Amino acid sequence: MEPMNTNNKTTPPAQDAHSIMLKGTVAAPQTSFCSPAVPLGTRLRSIRLEQGTSIRALAEKCGLSANTLSLIENNRTSPSVNTLEALARGLEVPIVTFFSGQKPEHGLVYQQQGQRPKLPFANGTLEMLGEGLPPLGAEPILVTLETTQADLQEISHAGREFMYCLEGEVSCVVAGREYRLLPGDSLLFDAQAPHRWVNAHSNPSQLLVLFCPMEAHDQPAERHLDT
Repeated sequence: MEPMNTNNKTTPPAQDAHSIMLKGTVAAPQTSFCSPAVPLGTRLRSIRLEQGTSIRALAEKCGLSANTLSLIENNRTSPSVNTLEALARGLEVPIVTFFSGQKPEHGLVYQQQGQRPKLPFANGTLEMLGEGLPPLGAEPILVTLETTQADLQEISHAGREFMYCLEGEVSCVVAGREYRLLPGDSLLFDAQAPHRWVNAHSNPSQLLVLFCPMEAHDQPAERHLDT
């Protein structure tokens, strides 16, 4: 997809899970996230109606025409990533809410292995362990890191970040210092410090990550979903 590095062109550094989550866009096709039983437009309309917002009011808030929003809600056109970002801001919900299935009962999320949608990023996949509930205090994410030799970008954001190594070996660089995590090792740090994750193992490594934003609207995990 990227042209070969000829004629002295510089290949930009690959983006890691932080780059994906911190900017709030989705690079993978919508069909990989959206349940076939609940199309994106239908889910969007349901959220809008739950909030008691008119289609015209939401359109004006997001800088869209009411006709465009109507086409999206009726699944007659697919919104761009920028439009999804604007709609998420307008409704004050995480962008992943548009790809969620039914709302959890009694404020509880039960997920069986293999049933969670996997969100791909440059060097692995993410699984949202708390999908369906609004972020409150901490957002649990299951991260699978593939081996990569790419130069990954460093990220910083508000709040704290907790990592627990489940499998393999992960190198986490925080403020220029490397911390190697083996199964059972953990790391908690101020996420305002520049940091990045790298799989230091020949096989895929797995992490349990908790994003602990300063405010509920920060939504750091959601904003990582950008390539």
